[in-house]
Amino acid sequence: MITYTKHTIPNGLQLIVHEDKNTSLAILNLIYDVGSRDENPNKTGFAHLFEHLMFGGSKHIPTFDAALQEVGGENNAFTSQDVTNYYMVLPATNIETAFWLESDRMLSLNFDDKVLETQRKVVIEEFNQNYLNQPYGDCYLRLFPLVYSTHSYQWPTIGKTPKHIEDATMDDVKDFFFTNYRPNNAHLVIAGNITFEKALALTNKYFGDILMGNRSERNLPIEPEPTEAKREEVLSPVPNDAIYRAYLSIPRNDDRYYPLEVLSQILGTGKSSRLYIELVKDKKYFINLSSSVYGSRDKGMFLITGKIRQGVDAKVAEQALDELLANIIAKGITEIELEKAKNQAESMLEFGEIELLNRAMNLAFAAINGDVEQVNTIAGLIEKI
Repeated sequence: MITYTKHTIPNGLQLIVHEDKNTSLAILNLIYDVGSRDENPNKTGFAHLFEHLMFGGSKHIPTFDAALQEVGGENNAFTSQDVTNYYMVLPATNIETAFWLESDRMLSLNFDDKVLETQRKVVIEEFNQNYLNQPYGDCYLRLFPLVYSTHSYQWPTIGKTPKHIEDATMDDVKDFFFTNYRPNNAHLVIAGNITFEKALALTNKYFGDILMGNRSERNLPIEPEPTEAKREEVLSPVPNDAIYRAYLSIPRNDDRYYPLEVLSQILGTGKSSRLYIELVKDKKYFINLSSSVYGSRDKGMFLITGKIRQGVDAKVAEQALDELLANIIAKGITEIELEKAKNQAESMLEFGEIELLNRAMNLAFAAINGDVEQVNTIAGLIEKI
């Protein structure tokens, strides 16, 4: 059970405070309701670019990391197709420094040509290194547009092509920032040894004067249900043949999402899963094989990926995978498998809540999904499966 108090200040910033007197730390987690799905299809990779730009200095603070490290803090960020999340961990006595830093870069980044050029090069190098110049790196660049024909999940967070970042102008950057990184498009979670009253006072002091943005209502197309399978075969000098299979799935807030997560665990999580026991351990068609669910806010993916053992015909391995899936569809799963998967899922939830940072992030993601109380209802939903 994660306790919290929430409040929205006049400019639309939504504050959530989780008090924990048993720690000397505090977390400031700021999550923005913007991800790669909000990008122009001809200007992709901007949300990920901003993950980098936000550390390049702001209006009054030229060196973000240095100011935080001086008070014993550390920070990081990540971007997904749905959100961009920034967080700081520091001694609770120094929490005001975190408010000062985070509010200043919401107020205005340091729109400096040198900073943009530096981060542009970093992102392009990351694109080349992770997606274009290593084995299997381009698989998701190819897979996403097969799964999505109309929705902006068509491209991964890194973007469609590094050329979109190469061509980004300062005006493009400013427009994306002042459209999306505004207080009325964010949730601020404060967790740790701090009272709600102090957190609210600091929120008003540092964020209260920042003007809300004029972001228009999101109107993304609904991905239609597929009418046929799509397939792409790629010849590439990789160590092993590989299969990447995705099924168009359901949004995270759908009632069927957690049953799907439990199914994924039974099917392909760990060495006791169906995929591992039957096709890796027993038949030895694959050297690894797993499944996962993209818990997206719009229709996600159910993904099965695996590397085929050398000497095994890829068609034979894929046929064996088809037969295993058909068997589950026809016969279902056992009560033992179900209870084990539910117990594992509930244990992961409980262990996850031990860490203060995890609690803060869980609150942030629940808030951005539309209901903060989700953090306390997931275990019950899993138990009912």
